[in-house]
Amino acid sequence: MGLVLNQSLKNTILTYIGFGIGAVNTIYLYPFFLGATYYALNNYILSAAAIIMPLLAFGMQNTLVKFFSQCKNDTEENQFLSFAVWFPLVLSVPLLLICLVFYGDIAAYLSKVNPIVKDFLWLIPFIGLCMAYFEIFYAWARVQMHSVFGNFIKEVGLRLFSLIALIGVYYKWITPIQFIYVTAVIYFIAFLVTMFYAFYLKKPHFQLTVPHNVRDISVYTFFIILSGGVASLLLDIDKLMLNQYIKIENIAYYSVATYIALVISVPSRAMHQIVYPITAKLMHEEKHDELNDLYKKTSINLQIVGGYVMLCIFVNIGQLYEMIPEEYKGGISVVFMIGLSKYFDLILGNNNAIIFNTKYYRAVLFLGVILVFLTVGLNMIFIPLYGIIGSAFATLLSITLYSLAKLMFVVKRLHLYPFTNQTLYSMGLTFVLFLAFYFWEFPLNPIIAIGIKSVLVTIAYVYLNYKFVISSQINEVIDGLIQKYLKKV
Repeated sequence: MGLVLNQSLKNTILTYIGFGIGAVNTIYLYPFFLGATYYALNNYILSAAAIIMPLLAFGMQNTLVKFFSQCKNDTEENQFLSFAVWFPLVLSVPLLLICLVFYGDIAAYLSKVNPIVKDFLWLIPFIGLCMAYFEIFYAWARVQMHSVFGNFIKEVGLRLFSLIALIGVYYKWITPIQFIYVTAVIYFIAFLVTMFYAFYLKKPHFQLTVPHNVRDISVYTFFIILSGGVASLLLDIDKLMLNQYIKIENIAYYSVATYIALVISVPSRAMHQIVYPITAKLMHEEKHDELNDLYKKTSINLQIVGGYVMLCIFVNIGQLYEMIPEEYKGGISVVFMIGLSKYFDLILGNNNAIIFNTKYYRAVLFLGVILVFLTVGLNMIFIPLYGIIGSAFATLLSITLYSLAKLMFVVKRLHLYPFTNQTLYSMGLTFVLFLAFYFWEFPLNPIIAIGIKSVLVTIAYVYLNYKFVISSQINEVIDGLIQKYLKKV
């Protein structure tokens, strides 16, 4: 776990820096500088691009991680890496041509409620392709056990350049419409930088050959497309469906709330970058006990860190929304519902990495496809009735069901168990602290009130987790920091 903790810590720090920049963008700059309409339009384009990204990548970012460790020499590695780069491109071209042929019909359907989206729809496949190849070259770096730089580009770089572009809107260097195009350029640059970094780590020797295990790769890749498509749809389909039923400004209100809730999943995203290849290696070597131990450790550690983030968000949500324009305040309920769904997914540890590397993954993927249809159906029912709150409820229900299905699969099929008694203790501790702090309000400036309450929550949360030894690993880290501090004193 040394390498995991080292790179996970760096990734977590970078991801939270990125989310801090993103919080400034989301809570202040987007609503005040860009306005609800263009903020919603920007989010709609990015959400649509994220949905088609797994199809354009052809699942190669996950396939690369799974099969790279099986290459026996440099020749096989070069064949496989070459295949990972050109294969998605070959398959993406006909898909993009089909979209071009039917562009008029697609544009008419997607813009019937909000005509403003019609002129920008061509940006969706462009950004989607940039996202796809970013993920492929990021995976190229990760299999070399270098996950930090790509994580920096993904979590910090994209948001930092968006911040600069938003400042440009404020000073009228660019217009809100031009900002949409600048966003597309930012994703293109991110893809190029990551590609050159991947080539720096391992110099490419491209070949127009296919790996010897191309059949296994193709079958696995097909199902990874389903998996990636399911994950993307469950994450972003709500924003696309809001556009089909209500005014586009509601996407902005919904996006602010979901972004706040998404911060809860940051620890999982950071740890996943390095845990995924380690999980693949343990499964390939059939080290069941080590994998089960890793499963439990990732689960409780993510639960503690994620629970702390969720607690800070929930107890400060009222003061946080005081800093946002009045029309955004209907999203508080959305924060709670989406936040709970992220928390439950978080405590499953490296569940996804296990599923993607097992021979039984197909059944769960097909179940995910069914749940996508359920999500669409629930959104069709609840959005017309309750707007963004209805969409949040549909997302909470569908993601929770999907997470439960994946958990039961790993427990029943692989006999791996993420939970211990500490899981229940952690949940109880988090709930008690929520009740203790949520109704305690300070009649001060919102930023000062959030700061004071967060400090008190941090002291209570860290102390109680340490005292009851919820995670022995985290206690060891705290002990190490204390000893290091005492030595300096």
